[in-house]
Amino acid sequence: SNTVPPVVVAASIKVIDLIAKSTDRRDKLEANTLFFRERMTRAGFDIRESVHPIVPIMLYNAKLAQDVARDLYEEGIYVIGFFYPVVAMGEARIRVQISAAHEREHLDRCLAGFAKVGRRHGVIS
Repeated sequence: SNTVPPVVVAASIKVIDLIAKSTDRRDKLEANTLFFRERMTRAGFDIRESVHPIVPIMLYNAKLAQDVARDLYEEGIYVIGFFYPVVAMGEARIRVQISAAHEREHLDRCLAGFAKVGRRHGVIS
């Protein structure tokens, strides 16, 4: 087996030190995740229910997932459409990764972009 590079070990130790001192980042990630999931659901998007910061926006159609991802990119929001064989046939989606580094204005901008593009493609009304 291969050894882990020293820089990876040093970075891992630093991360463990940071998260051991405070739960601020985890708390912010949880708040961001709950906010984003609730607002996307309220807007009418079909998302897989969970508390996880990886939020799958279900579109079920591979071409639609690609088109929505492309149009979101044009709105300044980088997401990728996932479809078969990465996910099961008929389970195409866009996966959004929420982060503690996101500020509320980032999430609001993302939500507005999803609403605009979602209406354009008939995903939401």
